[in-house]
Amino acid sequence: MEYKILVIDDLKKQAENLQVLTNQFCPKSISLKIDWAQSGEDGIEKVRADRFGYACVLVDFHMDGKNGAETARELAELNRRLFIIFCTQDYSNETLQELLNAGVARGCIIKGKSPHQYIDYITRACKEYLEESRLAGQTIGKINTSNELAAIGLSGQSEALKYICAQVKKYAPRDSNVLIEGETGTGKEAIGRALHGDRPGKPYAIDCGAISETLFQSELFGHVKGAFTGADRDKAGALEIAKGGTILLDEVDNLSPTLQRALLRALQERTFRRLGETKERSFSCRIVGTAKSNISERVEDGEFLKDLYYRLNVLNIKVPPLRERNDDIEPIVSDFCLSWNENHGQDRRFHADALEKLKSNEWSGNVRELLNYLERILVDVEAPIIEALHIDRYEEIRREVNDKVFYLMHDKKLDSAKADFERLYIEEMLRRSQSQREAADRCGYSPQRLSHRIKELNILSPFAKASESMG
Repeated sequence: MEYKILVIDDLKKQAENLQVLTNQFCPKSISLKIDWAQSGEDGIEKVRADRFGYACVLVDFHMDGKNGAETARELAELNRRLFIIFCTQDYSNETLQELLNAGVARGCIIKGKSPHQYIDYITRACKEYLEESRLAGQTIGKINTSNELAAIGLSGQSEALKYICAQVKKYAPRDSNVLIEGETGTGKEAIGRALHGDRPGKPYAIDCGAISETLFQSELFGHVKGAFTGADRDKAGALEIAKGGTILLDEVDNLSPTLQRALLRALQERTFRRLGETKERSFSCRIVGTAKSNISERVEDGEFLKDLYYRLNVLNIKVPPLRERNDDIEPIVSDFCLSWNENHGQDRRFHADALEKLKSNEWSGNVRELLNYLERILVDVEAPIIEALHIDRYEEIRREVNDKVFYLMHDKKLDSAKADFERLYIEEMLRRSQSQREAADRCGYSPQRLSHRIKELNILSPFAKASESMG
C-alpha cells in the first residue's frame, strides 16, 4: 500500500529532504509518496480535495501568510482523524502547546535535531492510517443499501455519507464524548441517536436552544422540591437517568455562558449537584453534542468555552451540507416517495428531469428543506409523475404568492391584511379544486361557511351555480 505524506512548508527543499530520508530509513513494507504545498492555503486546498487521502501532514509552524497554527486548525476541521505533526525550532511556543494538548496535532519535531523522529512519527501515522482504512472499508461494505442507511436515519449514497456511517459504527461502542458538527437540517440529531448503539434504554435528548437556563439545569442535573417556582417534588436529571447510556445535547452551541460553565464543571469533575442541594453525585454516561459548523469560530471569538469544546470534541463527526453531496438527493427523493406511497396508497415518483432540477438547487436548509419541499409539491401537484415542468410551474406560483404576501403587508392594518389574505387563499383553493365542496374541505371550512365567506369577501366562484344548493 502506498501512503501519501503532505509537507506544508515555505521551502520545497524540506519535502525533498524528507523523501531522501524516508527512502533511506523507512521500513521496506511502507511505500511513501511525498507531496508538497508551499503555503498553508495550498495545503488546506490539497487536503480539501482529498480529505481522507493523506496518512500524515507535516506543518511548518512558522510559515509566512497563514501560519502553522491556523493551518492545523483548518486541517483538523476537514478531517479530525488527520495525523498532523508540527515542525518548528521553538518547542516552547504557548500556542503550539495548546494545540498539542487539545489533540489538534499529534506531535512536534524540532528541525535539524533528530531525523529519526520523522521516521518514528511517519511509521506510526501509516500504521494508524492502515487500521482506519481497513475499518472504514469493512464498515462501508456493510452499509451500501438504503435499508441499512435508514436504520440510522439517513438516506443517500455519497462517499461522505458512507464515511459518516463508518464513523457511527466505530464510535457507537466507545465511551468517549462525541461532537457532531454541521449546518441546520443536515441530520445531526439522527446521527447522534444512532451513536447510542446497544446501550441500555434510549438516548436522553435535550434541545439546548429551546428551553430556559433553569429548565436546562433541571433536565440535566435534576432538582429537589422547592428549588424553583413549580418544583413541587424531587426530580432526577438526565445524568442520573442515563446510567451507562447517552445524553444527546442538541445544538449545544446555543448554551449560555452560565450553562456552558455548569456543563464544563460536570464533565471535568464527573460529578454534579441537583438544583437546590449540595450533595455531589457521580454519573457514568456518554455525552453526544450537536453544533452548527461555525462552532470553532465561536470558540476563537470567546463565545463558546474552549475547555468545554475540547471536552465535547473528543471524537468528531462532520456532516457536509447537502449542496456538497448531490449524489444523496436522488436516494432521499426515492425513499421519501416510497414512504409517501405507503402512507397514502399512491404511486408517485419524480422524473429524471425533475431530479436534475432538484439537484441544481442550493438547499440552504439541507435535507430538512428538501423533505419539506417534496411534501409540499406532492400535495400541490396531482400528477403521478412529477416532471421538470411541474417544478417550474410550482416555483412560478410560489413567486406569485410571495409577491401577493408582500402586497398584503404593504401599508395595511392587520385586520385588512388578514381579509385580503383570506380572499387570496380562498381563490387559490377554488382554483385547485374540482368543486366548491372540495375547496371547503381544503380550507377547513364547512360548505355553508365557505359560501358565506365567498359572499362577504366578494369572491367570484367558478362553481357559483352549483354552490347555491349548498347554502
